[in-house]
Amino acid sequence: MGMLVDGQWQETDGWAGKDGSFKRQTQKFRDWITADGDSGPDGQNAVKAETGRFYLYISYACPWAHRALIMRSLKGLDKHIGLSVVHPHMLDQGWSFETGFSGASGDELYGFSHLKDLYVKADPEFTGRVTVPVLWDKKEERIINNESADILRILNTAFNEITGNDEDYYPPDLREEIDAVNERVYHEINNGVYKVGFATKQEVYDREIVKLFHGLDWLEHRLSDGRQYLVGDRLTEADIRLFTTIVRFDAVYFIHFKCSQAAISDYSFLQDYLECLYRVNAIKETVRMDHIKAHYYYSHKHLNPYRIVPHGPDLAWLSKEHASQAA
Repeated sequence: MGMLVDGQWQETDGWAGKDGSFKRQTQKFRDWITADGDSGPDGQNAVKAETGRFYLYISYACPWAHRALIMRSLKGLDKHIGLSVVHPHMLDQGWSFETGFSGASGDELYGFSHLKDLYVKADPEFTGRVTVPVLWDKKEERIINNESADILRILNTAFNEITGNDEDYYPPDLREEIDAVNERVYHEINNGVYKVGFATKQEVYDREIVKLFHGLDWLEHRLSDGRQYLVGDRLTEADIRLFTTIVRFDAVYFIHFKCSQAAISDYSFLQDYLECLYRVNAIKETVRMDHIKAHYYYSHKHLNPYRIVPHGPDLAWLSKEHASQAA
């Protein structure tokens, strides 16, 4: 485990601070892509959408990168935005482009050995953790954006004129409610599982586990009124952002991150909701449980020093081809 400091790789002890709590970094690369090249929604610098110009670096294991992959699939961008997939084992040099795992593609643009090399190419003085997803500009050879929430919204609209796909997963009439749901889901659930799993003091764990399950209880109640989606009557960004956490919960977070107060399968409405989302083909095709389990149990040596990847649980909602990966 490590990070770049002024462009040089340095080993670090873990993800928690001295107070025992997990701190997620603020991402540095926040430029935008728009249909006409005008500035982003909050005045960000932007470049014009073009087919073949942009490239996405992801991990099938990472829930933040998984968001971007789902949106790329839903918006039909596979032929317009290239893709490289890192190896699921994140070891002492960070995300690797080794290809000795099914689905790991290597770096098809530069042949780099590690993702950190791409960050240094973008900024030789970069300081921070080397994360996915990365939205890369092949023309200017730089990172456009490495914040998953931004990338979701870029992919949602920027390429509509190119693809003809006008499906909107952040529709104007639902934005206020989506933002409110996203805010709570992020703090209590998306980031909440990490605040529980990476806690290094008992009092921190005790505090964060309560917040996590308070959030899950809230979602169960929200879904108990018969609604199919979190906001409105259609699939939105809010569903995508939640899905990538709960799809990993029973197989990883419940065991590995000690989120063991209850499993998603113990929540009847949340479990039905998870299965419903998984049946969307554009979502289903992005789920690689083999990468997910291999990454968490093998990469976090401070949590699992013998790197034993457990069998199970039996995730009955997975299709046959994925069920074999989850065993």
